[in-house]
Parts: sequence; structure tokens; C-alpha cells
Amino acid sequence: MSLPHAILTALLEKPSSGLELTRRFDKSIGYFWSATHQQIYRELGKLEAEGHIRTLPAEQPARGQKKRYEVLPTGRAELARWTAASQDPKPQRDILLLRLRAAAVVGTAGLEADLRRHLELHRRQLAEYEEIERRDFPPDRDAPQDRLRHLVLRAGIDLETFWTQWLTHALKEFPELPGQAPSQEPEPADGTSSG
Repeated sequence: MSLPHAILTALLEKPSSGLELTRRFDKSIGYFWSATHQQIYRELGKLEAEGHIRTLPAEQPARGQKKRYEVLPTGRAELARWTAASQDPKPQRDILLLRLRAAAVVGTAGLEADLRRHLELHRRQLAEYEEIERRDFPPDRDAPQDRLRHLVLRAGIDLETFWTQWLTHALKEFPELPGQAPSQEPEPADGTSSG
């Protein structure tokens, strides 16, 4: 349900064509809510059919001209309703953490190299976010809209900082871990012994 709201947000910031929206998703919203070109176009059609957006009239009629969209009052009202609604946090699902849990029973072979690769990816993402912060949020940029956008960016910075710190810690543990799974049966979850 959130992709239409991400599109409404982007269109309220600036009326755009589907291609322009895709590029903007790649450069900003996509950092925390990704969507493919096809998903964006499909949602644009639904939003237009629901009366939340409309196609802007072309300045000069031309064959093959990209349609540009703007948000209608009903779309703004829907975005305001959604923004104000209460939502619970989603449970964390992370395949890397699941793989570490699985390594406890099948062994860690090959996992250390992938943790190092993840660490490098998170370091790069952190550096990119910090560069965006330096470029787009100087101390004098203090309008309410800028402060809210900066909060979103800070969430990304804080998450990448967490992952780089956690992966660094995890990699320090690896030299002390056996490469193969333990040969004995694990204890039952209720703490009772099988023998």
C-alpha cells in the first residue's frame, strides 16, 4: 500500500512524468522505498483511475510526448490520511541474520568472505549518505520540510553506521569460530537433555 503514497509524495514535491519519477526514485526515495519502472507506471494508472492524480495538459501537442502528472486534492487528502494513520513497526526480516543462525548448525564455510563484502557495501552506502548530507543539508538549511527530509537521511546514516559497526564486530568473532558445524545434536529448546 505504500508505493502509491511514495508516488503521491514525489508528485507533490514536483509534477513529473513516469520516467522522471523513476529517475527520482533511483536518486532519493529509492534509498528507502524502491520500485521498478513497471511498478511506477502501473501505480500511476491506478492513481489516475482513482482520481488522485491527473495528466497535465501538454504545452505543445507532440507525438510521443511524455505524460506529466500532478496530484489532485483527493490525492493530497489520501496522502494526509495515510501519513496521520497509526502503523506498527514491521518485523525485521534479514537474510544475512538468518544465514548466521543457520551457520550455527551447518558451519560457517564461505560466510566470512560474504560478511566482508557486506561490510564494504555498507561502508560505501554510508559514505554516499554522508556526502548527500554535506551537500544538501548545510547548517543554515532549516526550513521544516528540509528538517523532515534530513531526518529521513539521518535514519539511513544511522542504519548504515549500525551495520558497519555490527559487521566489524561480527568479523572479529570469526577467527574464534569453527569452520564446520558441531557434530553433536543441539540441546532441545526447552532445556531438557535427550540423554
